[in-house]
Amino acid sequence: MCCCYSGPSLSSDKESGAGEESRSAETEAAMDCTRRVCSLFLALPILTLILLSQCSGSKSETRRHPIPKENLLVFTVATKETDGFKRFMRSANFFNYTVKVLGLGEDWTGGDVSKTSGGGQKVRLIKEALKPYATAKKLVILFVDSYDVIFASGPEELLKKFHQANHKVVFAAEVFVWPNRHLEVKYPHVRDGKRFLNSGGFIGFAPNVYQLVEPWDLQDKDDDQLFYTKTYLEPEKRTSLNITLDHRCRMFQNLNGALDEVVLKFEDGQVRARNVAYDSLPVIIHGNGPTKVQLNYMGNYIPKVWTFETGCTECEKDTISLAAKKDTEFPTVLVGIFIEQPTPFVEEFFERLVNLNFPKEQLRIFIHNTQTHHEQHVRQFIEQHRAKYHSVRVVGPEDETVNADARNMGLDLCRQDVTCDHYFSVDIEVVLQNRDILKLLIEQNRSILAPLTSRHKKLWSNFWGALSADGYYARSEDYVDIVQGQRIGLWNVPYISSVYLIQGTLLRSVLTEKDLYHFSRLDADMAFCHNIRDQGIFMYVSNRHEFGRIVSVANYQTGHLHNDLWQISENPQDWQEKYIHQNYSSIMEKKILLQPCPDVYWFPIFTERACDDLVEEMEHFGQWSTGGNQDTRIQGGYESVPTIDIHMNQIGFEKEWQKFLREYVAPLTEKIYPGYFTKALFDLAFVVRYKPDEQPSLMPHHDASTFTLNIALNKVGIDYQGGGCRFIRYNCSIKASRKGWTLMHPGRLTHYHEGLPTTSGTRYIAVSFVDP
Repeated sequence: MCCCYSGPSLSSDKESGAGEESRSAETEAAMDCTRRVCSLFLALPILTLILLSQCSGSKSETRRHPIPKENLLVFTVATKETDGFKRFMRSANFFNYTVKVLGLGEDWTGGDVSKTSGGGQKVRLIKEALKPYATAKKLVILFVDSYDVIFASGPEELLKKFHQANHKVVFAAEVFVWPNRHLEVKYPHVRDGKRFLNSGGFIGFAPNVYQLVEPWDLQDKDDDQLFYTKTYLEPEKRTSLNITLDHRCRMFQNLNGALDEVVLKFEDGQVRARNVAYDSLPVIIHGNGPTKVQLNYMGNYIPKVWTFETGCTECEKDTISLAAKKDTEFPTVLVGIFIEQPTPFVEEFFERLVNLNFPKEQLRIFIHNTQTHHEQHVRQFIEQHRAKYHSVRVVGPEDETVNADARNMGLDLCRQDVTCDHYFSVDIEVVLQNRDILKLLIEQNRSILAPLTSRHKKLWSNFWGALSADGYYARSEDYVDIVQGQRIGLWNVPYISSVYLIQGTLLRSVLTEKDLYHFSRLDADMAFCHNIRDQGIFMYVSNRHEFGRIVSVANYQTGHLHNDLWQISENPQDWQEKYIHQNYSSIMEKKILLQPCPDVYWFPIFTERACDDLVEEMEHFGQWSTGGNQDTRIQGGYESVPTIDIHMNQIGFEKEWQKFLREYVAPLTEKIYPGYFTKALFDLAFVVRYKPDEQPSLMPHHDASTFTLNIALNKVGIDYQGGGCRFIRYNCSIKASRKGWTLMHPGRLTHYHEGLPTTSGTRYIAVSFVDP
């Protein structure tokens, strides 16, 4: 019985060096030998042994003489040094490939191959370039595209796999027929692997490759893949040139139609793409067709751009330094500020802008504001700081300029100004917390770069790591790690928004189209990113530093005088920075906690801004109680110790006040009163107003609370005279109250107290009766 198997080899590529037979229907020399042996095995045993000896001897002889890497020459075509081309060259240089670039500086006349057929210019250029090598029998030629290709391994592995293919020319393979799908029926069938030719990569001995391209006599706009396909589909030419396809993606991995097969493989400080369908490690990764975004994702890692062992290996490459420059030598930056919706903490945005560590005379300011609510904030900034900047221009609500048009306007202001080195676009909801943000972005020296900003303790950020099939948000595998800082580096991403820096030279050389913020029905940010991607320009996001965050504009209401007071839940970090005293976090550590009377604790809690905003909010509301015993606001309608006050629930602030007590007061009570736990539920919370001609003092009383909080909202000696609190049982008075500081004391039984007379001015306090 014949033990030989004449069909395709079923062994998988374990990258161990074992040979893999082609899965195509074309005749191969080694398999032909085997079939001949099988047919004669029983009848001609002597001849059988001779043929087997010849076949195995031929293979072993070849394996004993691997192709030296010096015999490999790489050709590619690139008429422009795009971001994709530079990435290709970095990967080629990493593995020490010898690359000849064809067509650099020429006009591209091969058609728009991203949308239709074309690319014949590549064949013409390689035909001309190969003439000197037409008879170089030992030279191996590799041709690959460059704008969407990355090397994942070196020439030794590539040549080894080419040798194992046992053919003179090997083309990349894919699952789609392009550009003529009617040719599908002419393709040889394969039992396993990709069936159809892709011209984005092929390798072969120089004479064979030259014979392949020598017949080309078509136009530059004609299709290169169709030309190669027709050659391959002619059995005689396929045999004479000894062509096969890389069916199992051992050398070439085309991503189109294969995204589910390809995963990143991290190992030994290097990153590879593994094809899990064939268990192969391709040497060349090609983001053909609509897979450029996925290739960019892989290019963030392959071959050793970022690894778990090294982190980012290219973050320091091509950077510049501003450290030694004088202020007048700094780049000129146009800052485009966009106020497109009601947004909290706008005053703080402008304060941070003013405090950036960057020479203001090198900054031009462009502001687009569609919100009448924020006109006061813009006006205040201009009045106080216009003179510090080179120029300030405002497009306000009265101009009725829509978002996309305004953003185009900002870009064009930089584009038209040859002295504009950078355009810095920033939305008003961005918190520019890092004062060096502009310098850090400029020094990174990328064409388009966004600093990573996200909502506080949330995964919502200003970039997308991937796109869905319809071009909207999709989460990449590394998105969470990047946002949370588990992977630090520079990341080529398909979408950025809110804040980014664009080099002025890019606007004047490549992005010359004046309408970058419109495309189909996409919003301005998505349209911008689509148009950038469409031109092959990389957009990076950096999380190498803590740059800032983005405030949430959800549920932001503008019906109050100081609307930011209501943001304690939506934007807790910004609320804390604005309203909680800077020494609050060190109350226990630095012993700022004082005890002026027995079991009466005194500590800082509010900023002066919090005190002022709360007082002004109450005065703006204006519905102060009369100070009488009859009070319909409380249960029972009777107040035994009345004050002139406004309750927090009257201004719709009770939920926010409850949150404040729970987040900032309850943790202290648990330390001050060991063993006591409170949910910080209050029976009453209100602001009291004391005036000599209205209600100057308060009679002795107990509070209806487990403990009471009494926050001074203005300054004794400046805003009023007199005032204070006396604890009668201890004959202990606190008269020199501090603005933003609170007294905390038991309410019932032990701390009978009275409010001392206010002799002039107006005194305000915020009082809370807290029970467990």
